[in-house]
Formats: sequence, structure tokens, C-alpha cells
Amino acid sequence: MLRLKYIFLSLLLNLAFDRLVFAETIKVVTEELAPYNYTEKGVLTGFCTEIVQAILKEINIQGDFQSMPWARAYDSALRNENVLIYSIGRTPQREILFKWIGPIAPANNYLFALAGNNIKISRLTDAKKYQIASVNADIGEQFLESQGFSKGKNLQSSVKYQLNYEKLKLRRVDLWVMNEMAAYHLVRQAGDDPAKILVRAYKLQLSENGYFIAFSHKTSDKVIERFNIGLENIKKNGIFDLIKKKWLLEDLD
Repeated sequence: MLRLKYIFLSLLLNLAFDRLVFAETIKVVTEELAPYNYTEKGVLTGFCTEIVQAILKEINIQGDFQSMPWARAYDSALRNENVLIYSIGRTPQREILFKWIGPIAPANNYLFALAGNNIKISRLTDAKKYQIASVNADIGEQFLESQGFSKGKNLQSSVKYQLNYEKLKLRRVDLWVMNEMAAYHLVRQAGDDPAKILVRAYKLQLSENGYFIAFSHKTSDKVIERFNIGLENIKKNGIFDLIKKKWLLEDLD
């Protein structure tokens, strides 16, 4: 009899815990990286933003969305419980730091050069003699630092991706480490043609399977499980594909 009471109380406590966790508003942090996530006319939008919103709706959790410089978003998600970060690349360096959900979007990363600059890179070490525009704590910068590049020597770090395109265009740097889709979006926003102004000088193997959603290890596994189920559900019911078609993104592997 006592055992039955114990089991019953445990079930009640688990249900109460689940309701508490999933009734709370989840803090959601991201950066300005169009077309994945960016602010337009005061509203946060983008392919990955809509995917995260669809998951939250599917699992009946509210999201408090905030866009901020990547380094601040990254630090917030790394240190705090129940803080969701997107769109984040999954690398060996980051693997043990977060709990992962996804992938949610494709991502190809390159060292870009200006057309006509005749920069040839056959192996990554060749790029060390050039000045490279990067973003603080971004996946590209973290990868290059892991390969022996350093800020102040061959990395010029900033907090905004558009500043780096301006640096490249003004020839203040030789190379630009950047996600291809986001780079092309920024170039078009500046009124330029990516096919005429950018050259893929070197392809970087950074994040396996593109961009993900992540939480810190302080976040409960119950939360992670709920979000994984939510992602699978929007893939099964067709919402994921509808959003992907709207934003004209290539198929995920």
C-alpha cells in the first residue's frame, strides 16, 4: 500500500514538474544572420526563426525572442538554464558544451575573396598570410583560431557580418570567413551581384549537417526531449517543408 502511494506521488510530482517546465516562457537568443534569422521592420524573422516558432507552437511553449551580438547570445545560452540559441553550428569544439536539437538548416562556409584579387589557397595554412574578416565567437572564427589563426595577427574580428563585407569591399581585408547563403544575402542587400564580386577561395568543413538549435547542459533532458519531438512532428506534418519552400532553401541531407 505504501509502495502504491509512493508511485502515485511520484507520478503527480513528475506531472507537476512537466507542467512547470513547459508552462514557463523559454528565453530564445539569436543574432542578425539573414536569411536564417534577422530583424525586418522591427520584427524578428527568417527561415530558422520560423522553424523555432513552429516548434514552440507545436509543443505549446512560449518563446521570449531576443536578437543580440553573437558572442553575447552564445555566452547566455552556454551559462544559463532554459535558454535556446539558434542558428548555431555544431562543431567538435562545441559538442560537449550544449545539448543539441536538429539540424534545422543547411550551411556552407567559405573563405571569400574579391573577384580579381587573384588569391589562391590550396590548403588552409596558405590563408595565414592574409587578413581575414571574422565575427567574435562565430563558428568560422572559432574554427580558424583552433587552426592557429589569431585575432590581431590574421583575424580582424567584429560584431556584425555586414561590417566584414564592407571591409572586404574596401580592401581592408583580403578574405572573409562567412556562411555562403548569408554572404550572398548581404552582398545583394548592398546592391551588388555575388556572382561578380565574390570568389570562393577555400571551402571550410565546419558544422556537421548545417545549423542547429542548442541549450546549455544545465537545461533538463525533459526540455530537450520535448523540443526534439516538436521538431520531428513539424517534419511529419509538413510544416517544416512549407517553411523551407517559402524561404527557397535547399533540401537538408
